[in-house]
Amino acid sequence: MSTDESPTADAEREKHTIELDRHSTRYRTEFEQLTDELHAKCPVAWNDTHGGYWFASGNKELFDLARRADVLSNEHDVAGTKRGYRGISIPPSTGEHRIQGGFLEMDPPEQRHYRQALNPYLSPAAVARWKPVMDELTRACLDERIESGRIDFVDDLANIVPAVLTLALLGMPLTDWDVYCEPIHAAVYTPPGSPDHPRVQELQVRMGMHLLENITEIRANPRPGLINALINAEINGYRPDDMEIVGVVMLLVGGGFDTTTALTAHSLEWLSEHPGERERLSRERDTLLNSATEEFLRFFTPAQGDGRTVSQDCEINGTRFKEGDRLWLSWAMANRDEQVFDAPHRIRLDRSGNRHSSFGLGIHRCIGSNVARAAFKTMLTAVLDRMPDFACDPDGAEHYDSTGVINGMKKLPAAFTPGERLGPGLDETIARMQRVCDEQGLAEPVTVRKTGAKLD
Repeated sequence: MSTDESPTADAEREKHTIELDRHSTRYRTEFEQLTDELHAKCPVAWNDTHGGYWFASGNKELFDLARRADVLSNEHDVAGTKRGYRGISIPPSTGEHRIQGGFLEMDPPEQRHYRQALNPYLSPAAVARWKPVMDELTRACLDERIESGRIDFVDDLANIVPAVLTLALLGMPLTDWDVYCEPIHAAVYTPPGSPDHPRVQELQVRMGMHLLENITEIRANPRPGLINALINAEINGYRPDDMEIVGVVMLLVGGGFDTTTALTAHSLEWLSEHPGERERLSRERDTLLNSATEEFLRFFTPAQGDGRTVSQDCEINGTRFKEGDRLWLSWAMANRDEQVFDAPHRIRLDRSGNRHSSFGLGIHRCIGSNVARAAFKTMLTAVLDRMPDFACDPDGAEHYDSTGVINGMKKLPAAFTPGERLGPGLDETIARMQRVCDEQGLAEPVTVRKTGAKLD
C-alpha cells in the first residue's frame, strides 16, 4: 500500500474535510440538510471518521467514480493473502467470524463469473415466471389481517413476501424464512459500537451455520435454485467451496430481504400521508406504476451506499486519490442532487428520465433489481386494491435509528376498513408454494424452464 502523501493531496484533503458519522441518528434526521450542504461545498469530501475515507455525494462525481473499476476495488481480503483491502463496509466488519460478502466483495474476473452464473435465474424473463407465486404469497399475508382492519405493513407483509421469495429462488425450504428475518434486519439497523452488536454478530454466525447445512444438503441432494447454480459454477478455473458459497448466499439473502422491505414500508407510509396521491396512483396505475416505483426507489434509496478501496494512485475530476484510500459512494445523496433532479426532496409519481442510482452503477450494479421491482409492485398494488383507505399510525411507526447501511423501518402499523378473506392462510399457502416449486422445477434457470408457475 502506498504511503507517499504529496503536499498537494494533503492540502486537498484539508480543504474538503468533513466529520460525518453515517451511522449516527443525525445522518438520518438531517439527511436533506446534510445532502444540500455537501453538494454545495464539497461533493467529494474527506470524511474524518471511521479511520478516514473519501465521501462522494454529488451525482456526476459519483457517476464518474462508480464506473472506474480500473482504479477502484471491492475486494475484501479476509484471509490476508492479497492486498489487505477491506471490502465495501465502512467501518469494515470486525471479529473472528469475518466472511467475504460474496461477489460484491470481489473484483473481476471472479465477480464477473459469479454474475454470469446467476443471471439466468434473475433476468426479467426469469423473474416474471414467479409472478403467480408473488401474488399468492401477498394475498395470503393480507388475508391474515384483512378481517381485523389492522396490519403492520413491516411484520405482516413486507418482511414476509421478499423473504419467502428469496428462499424459493435459492432452492431452500420456504418455511425457513423466519429463521433469517431477525439476523438480516438486525445486522443493518444495529450500528457499530452498539451494546447489541455482539448479539447481532452471534445471530449472523448462527445464520451462517444454518446456511452451511443447507448448502451441504443441496450438494448431496441437488435441487434447482441459485445455491445449486453456485455449487456447479466455474469461477475463474475453480469451483467455490462451501464457505465461499455461504458468503455469496448471505449477500443474496441480505439483498433480497431488507432492501425490498424498506422500499415497501417507506412507500406505503408516504402514500398514507398523501391520500390524494395514493388515490391517483391506484386510479392511474397503468401509466403511473412504473414511474412511481422508480421515484420511490430514488427518494428512499434502500441501500444507502457502498464502499470501495482505491487500487492505484489516480486523479478523477480534479480530486487526487492515493492507492489504499477508502471511498464511500453515497447512492442516496446522489439521488437528491438538484443538478440532475428538479425538486429533489419532493416525490413526483410521474417523474420522467429518472436516472437514479439506487441499484448502484457500473459492474457491481445490483443483480437482484428485477426481483426487487417485481415484489414491490406486487405488494403495493395488492394493498391499494384490498386496503385502499389504509392509514398508518405515525406514533407506532418505527424507523431504523441509523441508516448507515439500509434506510429501513422496524414497524409500520396501519388501520383500514376490514374486508373478506380470499383464500387459505399464510402457513398453508407457503406449504402449497413449496409443492409448486418442487413439482414444477420453478427454480430452474430460465434457459431450462421458460414458463411461469401454474397454481391451478
